[in-house]
Amino acid sequence: MRAVARLITLVSVLNLSLFSVQAVHAAELIMLEQPGCVWCQRWNEEIGVAYPKTEEGQRAPLRRIDITDPWPEDLSGVLKERLTPTFILVEGGVEIDRLRGYPGEHFFWPLLSGMLEKLPEKIN
Repeated sequence: MRAVARLITLVSVLNLSLFSVQAVHAAELIMLEQPGCVWCQRWNEEIGVAYPKTEEGQRAPLRRIDITDPWPEDLSGVLKERLTPTFILVEGGVEIDRLRGYPGEHFFWPLLSGMLEKLPEKIN
């Protein structure tokens, strides 16, 4: 009985460890923005509200970074940008692709789909 309890505990710990590793290496869409950026505001109005509800938003959740703030340490391997908005697809701290500017809602989705296609395949 004790051996079974230990085995269950070990399996639980391994599952939590694997979940943590997957969360750390999950893809995210970084949006670089700054105060007063009219194109950032336009993106927020046209895309921002819907984005987390979309398949794309589930695959690469949005993370906003104000370029006037210090650059996040976990993105030290990603080049900084002055142009806002800039969208950087990152997985495991590594840049996969980048979109500078906001071309409008009709062009954004196909460009984002092209970026997401560059993500490595998930192993289930």
